[in-house]
Amino acid sequence: MRPMTSTKHSAGETIVVDETTLEHPRRPGYASCDSAVWRGIVAGLEASLPDVLEPTGLGSTRVSVVIPTLNESANLPHVMSRLPAWVHEVIIVDGHSTDDTVAMARALWPSVRVILQDGKGKGNALGCGFAAANGDIIVMLDADGSTDPAEIPEFVKPLLEGADFVKGSRRVDGGGSTDFSALRRRGNAVLTGLFNLAYRKQYTDLCYGYNAFWAHCLPHMRVDCSGFEVETLIHARIARAGLEVAEVPSMEHERLNGQSNLRTFRDGRRVLGTMVSGRFARARRGEPAEWDAPVFRELAAEWESPVGLRGAQVLEGASTRRSTSSSGMRLGRGDWESSGAAA
Repeated sequence: MRPMTSTKHSAGETIVVDETTLEHPRRPGYASCDSAVWRGIVAGLEASLPDVLEPTGLGSTRVSVVIPTLNESANLPHVMSRLPAWVHEVIIVDGHSTDDTVAMARALWPSVRVILQDGKGKGNALGCGFAAANGDIIVMLDADGSTDPAEIPEFVKPLLEGADFVKGSRRVDGGGSTDFSALRRRGNAVLTGLFNLAYRKQYTDLCYGYNAFWAHCLPHMRVDCSGFEVETLIHARIARAGLEVAEVPSMEHERLNGQSNLRTFRDGRRVLGTMVSGRFARARRGEPAEWDAPVFRELAAEWESPVGLRGAQVLEGASTRRSTSSSGMRLGRGDWESSGAAA
C-alpha cells in the first residue's frame, strides 16, 4: 500500500501526497513529480500557499509573469507556490542551467512556458521573455525568492487604474528589504538621486527588479542590454517616452539558496553608464521606434502526464509572435515586428 499523508494550508484546503502525486485542489496537476525529495519540498511550501485574490477589474486582462532563471531549482518551489492561480501564463527564461531548473518548473507548474535564452545576462533573459509573452500585462519577477509573487495584485492594480508602468520600491511606507547591505543601500540612494536629477523624476528606488507594465510599453523599452543595468535602461526609456509611472511598496527578501551574480561596483558602473547614455539619447515620445526583439527559442513539453518527468522536445520555426514549423522548435519576435522569418 502506498504511503499517504495530507496537510492543510492557510486557505484550509487539503493537499494529499502519495508516492507519485501532489495535487493542489485549485489547480489539478499543479504540482506532480516523481521524486520524494521534490514532493517533500513542495508539500511543505504548499502549507503556506497564500490565497491571492484576483484584482478588482481584471476581467479578461491576461497577466504574464516572466522569470529569468539560472540554476534556481532549489528556489523555484517557494517562488512558484506563491504565484496567483489566475495569472494567464508563467514564462521562465533559462540561461542554460546545469541543474534541474527546467524539470522543476515543469513539475511545479505544468503549463509553464520555457524559453531558452539566446545570449547571456539578466537583460538578455528579460528581453527574450518579453518577446515571448502573450499577456496584456507583463510582470518581472526574480527566481531566487527575493521578490514575493503574492504581491503581484498590488502591482496590477495601478495598471488597471490607468498607469502604464508600475515599479516596486523598498523605500516607501510598507516596503523594505532584509537583503540590503549598507553599501548597496548607499549606492542605490546615490544612483536614484542622480536619476531623478537627470530625468526630472521623484522615484524612491531605482535598482529594484520587481516591475509590471502594459505590453504597449515594450517598443518604448526596447530592451537591448545584457546585464543588471536592465532596470535602469527600462526606467530611462519609460521616462523619456513620457509614460505614466506609479510606485508601490515591496518587500525584498534574502536569496533563499545559491549565490547572486550581482557585483556591486561592476554593476553600479554599468547602471551609471546606462543612465548617462539614456539621458542624452534622442527623446522618443509618441510613436515608439521599432524594437529589434530578440529571437527566442521555446521548449515544447513532451510529457505523457505531469507525473514522471520525461524531458522536453526542442522544436524549430519562426513567426511574428510564435509559430511551430514541421521540425518543432518555437521561435518568435514581438507583435510589433513585421512578419517574416527570424534570422
